[in-house]
Amino acid sequence: MENKEFEIKISPDHILDESLIEQKIKKKAPAFKYWRIKRKSIDARSRNIQYVLRIEVSLNPFQEQDFNLDYPSIHDSKKSVLIIGAGPAGYFAALECIANGMKPIVLDRGKDVRRRRRDLRAIQQFGEVNPHSNYCFGEGGAGTYSDGKLYTRSHKRGNIQSILESFVAHGAKSDILLDAHPHIGSNKLPKIVSAMRESIEKFGGQVIFDQFVTDFIISDKRIKGVKTSEKEYLADAVILATGHSARDIFRLLDNYHIKIDAKDFALGVRIEHAQSIIDQMQYGQNPRHENLPAASYRIACQVKGAGVFSFCMCPGGLIVPAATAPGEIVVNGMSLSRRDSPFANSGFVTEVRIDQLSKLGYSGVFAGMDFQRDVEQKVFAFGDGSQKAPAQRVTDFLKGKLSTNLNDSSYIPGLVTAPLYELLPEFVTERLDLGLRQFSKRMKAYVSEEVNIVATESRTSSPIRIPRNERSLMHDDLEALFPCGEGAGYAGGILSAAMDGVRVAKAVKAYFS
Repeated sequence: MENKEFEIKISPDHILDESLIEQKIKKKAPAFKYWRIKRKSIDARSRNIQYVLRIEVSLNPFQEQDFNLDYPSIHDSKKSVLIIGAGPAGYFAALECIANGMKPIVLDRGKDVRRRRRDLRAIQQFGEVNPHSNYCFGEGGAGTYSDGKLYTRSHKRGNIQSILESFVAHGAKSDILLDAHPHIGSNKLPKIVSAMRESIEKFGGQVIFDQFVTDFIISDKRIKGVKTSEKEYLADAVILATGHSARDIFRLLDNYHIKIDAKDFALGVRIEHAQSIIDQMQYGQNPRHENLPAASYRIACQVKGAGVFSFCMCPGGLIVPAATAPGEIVVNGMSLSRRDSPFANSGFVTEVRIDQLSKLGYSGVFAGMDFQRDVEQKVFAFGDGSQKAPAQRVTDFLKGKLSTNLNDSSYIPGLVTAPLYELLPEFVTERLDLGLRQFSKRMKAYVSEEVNIVATESRTSSPIRIPRNERSLMHDDLEALFPCGEGAGYAGGILSAAMDGVRVAKAVKAYFS
């Protein structure tokens, strides 16, 4: 008889009680001997909060899942692939190259995760921004210090399960295979990222840090390699996986007249609540049940034909400084694995359409990138030259008045009270204002004097797309160049970037074939 799957519900009080779970299972499948949980989610639509468990039952013992890594050695491979960027797109592309018998050489402008921490400390405590090693650049990319959320709606882009299993093989808890909205945590990801690097190197690949790409090596409309600040690297193909903030790479592509396109993105603020407020809104509990995770939310609306929405919500999280150059203020969110910070934060942004920027004097392929930079620099100029972020109580923002003081915040560099309704572009503040008023009707405590908004959340996605042929995934203007991941405009988070890395590596194999 075939295995059978079905759902059961169980209260948070009993989610750890396997005997009670088994009793519920036997009521639906009395003849089956073995069971396991395939999926776990929370139904909080009513005040009777329930865990929803997807159960698989069988008459025979389940085969143990094997997460051992088994790649072929490619030390003698005749084909080499340069991968620019050691984020999820780059590392998963490298592992897939190895699986297909190609030698990956991964170059990253930043440092490995261990040395990268010193630069994170420098920006947090001293306001010093290293343009090559920060919250965006360095081993693991921006995702390493952005909670490690492993959720995507891009199910058609690749095999999500294989990506999750690879994370488990490199040290992540197997819970991520069950949770409906899995995450790893920024305190756990560095070890996992390091383990991925060790796998790449063990089977014959290379990972080299402090390699800032300064030029391409091009001959006969084909990319042959790159020049860095240290040396030249040659290969049979180049995967460009540099992330959404590598503005110099976009400029370099344009210098060689390699086609890039401006694309829409989003910009706004980080909104920060006490986690207890979100728990009360979502669960009706304060304090929440000990067996429930820190509550999260996702919310969106239309304002005058444009989207206003939450982005990268971090329950039990922290706001961090994510600037990639001196003289700019950029903020992002992260959470540790336990999500036990007393704060919750989320991006609160509105879409920025390239066609509307022409009215503000921005034109050409860099219109969005220049607008993004100018906003970040204007916000920085308001402050004292440090990474203190301009902020405002959300109620004062709606009233159009300066806050006399601010709520406590998780943001370590500190906040400075500022008129965000004047600092940010008018069309942005107008939409955020109207969006907040809509959201406050749906979630009563979403807007209150206890809530801060902090500028600037501006790196939601790349303002540039590097086009590629959808059949070969190669750039039409430059043979052997394979744009990849978030920086190329084809991903929006760790999972989708990882899947795109796998997809592009397979395309490189097909190109060689």
